[in-house]
Amino acid sequence: MAKKGAEILIETLKDEGIDTIFGLQGGSVIPVFDALYEDELRTISVRHEQGAGHMADGYARASGKVGVCLTTSGPGATNLVTALATASMDSVPMLAITGQVKTHLIGNDAFQEADMTGISRPVTKHNYLVKDVRDLARIIRESCFIASTGSPGPVLIDLPVDVSTAEIDGEVDNEKNLPGYRPTGKGHMGQIKKAVDAINAAEKPVLYSGGGTIISDASRELARFARAANIPVTTTLMGLGAFPEDDPLSLRMLGMHGTMYANYAVQECDLLIAVGARFDDRVTGKLEAFATNAKVMHIDIAPASIGKSVAVDIPVVGDAAEVFRRFCEHAEFRERKPWMDQIHEWKERFPLTYDRESDHVKPQYVMEQIHDVTGGKAIIATDVGQCQMWAAQFYTYTEPRTFLSSGGLGTMGFGLPAAIGAKVGCPDKDVFVVAGDGSLQMNIQELSTAMVEKLPIKIALLNNGYLGMVRQWQELFFNKRYSHTWLEEGNPDFVKLAEAYGCKALRVERKDQVRAALDSAMEVNDRPVLIDFKIDPEENVYPMVPAGEAIDRMLSGMA
Repeated sequence: MAKKGAEILIETLKDEGIDTIFGLQGGSVIPVFDALYEDELRTISVRHEQGAGHMADGYARASGKVGVCLTTSGPGATNLVTALATASMDSVPMLAITGQVKTHLIGNDAFQEADMTGISRPVTKHNYLVKDVRDLARIIRESCFIASTGSPGPVLIDLPVDVSTAEIDGEVDNEKNLPGYRPTGKGHMGQIKKAVDAINAAEKPVLYSGGGTIISDASRELARFARAANIPVTTTLMGLGAFPEDDPLSLRMLGMHGTMYANYAVQECDLLIAVGARFDDRVTGKLEAFATNAKVMHIDIAPASIGKSVAVDIPVVGDAAEVFRRFCEHAEFRERKPWMDQIHEWKERFPLTYDRESDHVKPQYVMEQIHDVTGGKAIIATDVGQCQMWAAQFYTYTEPRTFLSSGGLGTMGFGLPAAIGAKVGCPDKDVFVVAGDGSLQMNIQELSTAMVEKLPIKIALLNNGYLGMVRQWQELFFNKRYSHTWLEEGNPDFVKLAEAYGCKALRVERKDQVRAALDSAMEVNDRPVLIDFKIDPEENVYPMVPAGEAIDRMLSGMA
């Protein structure tokens, strides 16, 4: 029986375990959406293509599966670029399928033509232009494999409309053909032995865990190894939840807005064991002053990541879970009492804090109350800026895949669509968006998508009337010249706007209203809830490492 390309596409996606597509209809993908018309594959229609990309991203981060988005050609496809770059920077397994003009029109500046393989090449792990329907099934299988293995990342398939309507009778090419793609897994035993010897000899070791630990599902192995060897653990922003922050060995997050005790520990350690992390500039600060007392060990599945920013003494190429399992076979428990005592003293002297006596609505207090009302088990999807850092600092993360944020690219407008994707992927989880008034408006149209799908996500809007993090920098480093960061004058009434979409909406202006509003939001199970928290316009994020400084040169914000 003859099959059209669109039917092959959908059948192959389902065979690869795909259960949801986030997309927006358009001219060159009408045949694909027509094939989806009566298909059981769940299709969520978004209001902007960037939203589709972030939804697929959030779905992938929360569920661990490949997220899929589908858009039309031209502007529909180019609207995905920011979402692709976001997923690429954070190594998210995502498949983007973009429509394209007919094959004989490619290169002729046809209506709604864009060179998506060329445009997307810098922000994808791989991409394809399908020219023959007989290649389509193979390309889909290869794309899902590439996206989800090794160091994951987004893959784009550009699908001309005539390929999606073309018919093929008989067998299709279903076999992956990737002879040059062989991700490394186990790690070299010689390097592992060298690493274990260094670990057992270290007097002041620190484990520095990034998002790669979560991607490889290595959180359990990380915790087992840290406890077996008695080594304190700090995580990056992308690594939040990889190690439970209520564990005595946790140093929580390091870096520009990390804990002071994590930064002090990294600077004083004699062995820094980095796993699934890339020594981002927001972590290292002044590079030549970073961890100068330490021998550096770097574990990563991507060989190109090792030594990219920081000189490495002991490289180990391999999957984090597998490497930790091997470490556990040979690691020795050492008490290291002087080191542990020093870390305990730093924790006592430099806790994360804020003005807890204030009657104003403090964003830190809001995050603590969200943690309390959800039992610390919710998925938190953030936008970027101050809201992102308060969410990272004042919600205690104990499980992987519960903190979703644009770490590498810093994409404002990520939180709301990512939360939608997360709720679709993990329907039994409570999902909160933590957003600022600047970032929320960048993809606020996706409230419509959440309403149509009856998704009870909760939106904690930390509304300070500013582009808050930029304003903080202007205050501290630009003599309080608040150039083009004040938003209050043009901001909408967010409560009325959310209600116009059909959402439940609340406004909180006093500290004593915070918990009641959250309790009320948690009772809603059939639509989104937005809570407009009116916070102090000049509340800052602390600690803070000024740009260009070493990470132990922090501003505490305390008098």
